[in-house]
Amino acid sequence: MSERNPVLDAILENIGDAVVVADALRRPVRVNKAFERLTGHAATALMNQENVHACHAYDQILQVIIAGAASWHGDVRRADGSMLNVDISVTAVDGGGQFLAVIRAVSAQAVAKFGHDSLTGLPNRDIFVDRIERAVLQVNRTGGSVALLMMGLDRFSLVNDALGHRAGDQLLTEVARRLRRCIRETDTAVRLDGDKFALVMTIASMDDSVIVAEKVLAAVKEPFAIDGQEVVVTFSIGIALCPQDADGAEGLIKQGENALHHAKVSGRNKYQFFSKDMNNKARSRLDLEARMRRALANDEFVMFYQPKVSAENNRIVGAEALIRWIDPDKGMINPGEFIPVAEETGLIEQIGTWVLRRSCQQVCQWQAEGLVPVKVSVNVSARQFRSRALLDVVTGVLAETGLDPKWLELEITESMLMNDVEVAVTKMNALRDLGLGLSIDDFGTGYSSLSYLGRFPITTLKIDRAFIADVDQNPKTAEIARAIIGLSRGLNLEVVAEGCEIAAHIQFLKDNGCDTVQGFFYSRPVPADQFRTMLIAGVLYGQDS
Repeated sequence: MSERNPVLDAILENIGDAVVVADALRRPVRVNKAFERLTGHAATALMNQENVHACHAYDQILQVIIAGAASWHGDVRRADGSMLNVDISVTAVDGGGQFLAVIRAVSAQAVAKFGHDSLTGLPNRDIFVDRIERAVLQVNRTGGSVALLMMGLDRFSLVNDALGHRAGDQLLTEVARRLRRCIRETDTAVRLDGDKFALVMTIASMDDSVIVAEKVLAAVKEPFAIDGQEVVVTFSIGIALCPQDADGAEGLIKQGENALHHAKVSGRNKYQFFSKDMNNKARSRLDLEARMRRALANDEFVMFYQPKVSAENNRIVGAEALIRWIDPDKGMINPGEFIPVAEETGLIEQIGTWVLRRSCQQVCQWQAEGLVPVKVSVNVSARQFRSRALLDVVTGVLAETGLDPKWLELEITESMLMNDVEVAVTKMNALRDLGLGLSIDDFGTGYSSLSYLGRFPITTLKIDRAFIADVDQNPKTAEIARAIIGLSRGLNLEVVAEGCEIAAHIQFLKDNGCDTVQGFFYSRPVPADQFRTMLIAGVLYGQDS
């Protein structure tokens, strides 16, 4: 193609598509007018080898040639700095190693068809795999690695619940803008769905992915101004590498998702590299989730009840309802094993509704048998409390079972309340208006913000077992326990101490005015029939009696 052809000249100068001809050394040797109009770069400047890399569009053509690909879709930067969405197709010509590249601008309407997210403008899941496959092909030819960073915003649902979906969309748009600033022009930032993003990049060493991950974490945790409010969020990042962790796009995505899951469950606001045992853990988690769904369908869950006892006279005054799972193949499953998975998968809402309904039914049954009425306490998970359906669920269960609300108490942890105090207070007031009780569980281990405590419409404070374990030996924890008891009495709240295991605990709490105690000294959690026997007796004297 070194000789000029008048017919070819006329075609190149009159077609609307931008065209570049490159020689065997990948140097541009011919550029048409449409290319100059499209990119804003003059042909003479492009032919100057010192200036060739100033043209982002030509750099992208080089990447396509190097990768051995036939086409590419994405954004290129014009000479004036503006971004242009284009298709690039590259064809080898005349057997001499020369290339013909055609660049076609893509209309805004067509951008969505080609896989760009309409909210953030980032490529979306539709072209995610294609970008990874191209990167894998490139490193197979030239060496190096592909790093896939799978990223999820931590507790993004709180922003949606507190500020609304419009604010959530604004936050996602701002996150996308910050991501773009963290990567090179040759890297790809993708919005997958919801609050999940990904970065695809070729790297020389693992350290390169660490540098980018740390840059992303730092960029995202800086406060966002959303609807006049300061919002702080963090990212969890899972990193998988090709060929180290997988040799293709599908495997790389799977390992990246495994790594992201482990980053979330191991503390959030961090990055986690994929490791071989994550596959085994992921399979175990999927198996556990499947068995939980089966357990709900097959009625494998049962309720246990731990008595709450009056410190003054040893009478049973209440019960905490605690779910247990008896798997037909594996026996009793520890709640600490399945509750976190239920929370992550959303099954906790279905399980929580079952627990609430079954507990209310049980109390009604005891009352129908003429036993002395006691209040049942049911734990509410963080996901349940955030759910807009919580009030409707509680109202529906009370109506369905016929339980007088005064015999029901919901236990809520401090951390659930502090993410958005206004929303929490509104929801708690609505629950209190039903006539039930509200308890702050594990008080003293979370935020313990006294400035907010007076605003929460609670009826009970529970002293965490951490302050009871050595209350008979440690003056500092003893003083903390006294302070919580005094605070509760000053606010006219019932105070319950959990984790009471020895007589010395009971005596200390009784001497310091604690209303109610709960723990192994009196009883471990027991099945409903054993608790019924305790109710008939009415009094528990403890293990030392």
